[in-house]
Amino acid sequence: MNRTFRSLLAAVLAVGLIPHGAAFAQSAGCTMSRDAGARQVFSCPGGVKVTAEAGASFRLADRNRDGSPDSGSLRRKAILVDVDSSQHAGGFQVVTPQAIAAVRGTQWAVDVAGGKTSVLVVRGSVAVRRPAGEQVVLSPGEGVDVSGGTEPLVVRRWPAPRVAALLARLGQ
Repeated sequence: MNRTFRSLLAAVLAVGLIPHGAAFAQSAGCTMSRDAGARQVFSCPGGVKVTAEAGASFRLADRNRDGSPDSGSLRRKAILVDVDSSQHAGGFQVVTPQAIAAVRGTQWAVDVAGGKTSVLVVRGSVAVRRPAGEQVVLSPGEGVDVSGGTEPLVVRRWPAPRVAALLARLGQ
């Protein structure tokens, strides 16, 4: 009984005191720490690591209930996702209001701002599409900006200053 009460109290405190994304990520089996830039860093079972920009609005979920998150929902600001395919079975996807970015094992950044989603691949490859539409596949150094329209997605090699600016926000 005492142990159950302590667990319940810890859960209530976590929901009330830990930022929105952190509470959900911890329930998905992740541990959270903060770096010097106030970014949240989630280390999760199965080789998943997520770094969230300070103030990011997101959630992690373990849809297949294997103890490791396999998806994230991002509403504001940026996250950097690093999935080690040698440890993580299955894919990982990030869903935003404008896009769905999915991979098997890689490192990529997703940024939501100003009514668009920007996706940059650091390592590996990422498939990006609108909720209804054709996908494009990004390779390292490539990115795509996805708005709410229906025009075709255009893959571009991002200029070094743009890459550096986004990755700096994520402590890279």
